[in-house]
Amino acid sequence: MRRGEFDRLPGTGQPIAGLDGPHDELWWVKDKLRREEIATIPPSLAVRRDRDQLREHLHTFVSERAVREAVEELNERIRKLNRYGSPSGPPTSLMPQDVEEYVARWRDATGREA
Repeated sequence: MRRGEFDRLPGTGQPIAGLDGPHDELWWVKDKLRREEIATIPPSLAVRRDRDQLREHLHTFVSERAVREAVEELNERIRKLNRYGSPSGPPTSLMPQDVEEYVARWRDATGREA
């Protein structure tokens, strides 16, 4: 302190965040997730988000095979959630997606033929 090494540190003179809040044993985990900008959502919501993103980005796939593989991977996750449920979050009623429908959308978006 005499050498001034603690002067001008971030947060100097400011209250410690969460000090007066309720005790939370996982405060450090939540803080780490927030600092690292890691979003955690239940699997049943994540699979819906991923389905929407797949639909939105179909035009970026380079081949029909890549589209089929992506939809099959999504369908496997959907089947697993429907079969075993989610350890957290709401249940899912999402049905496996029609691979041929996604391929047709991809063809329309990219102008490619079979």
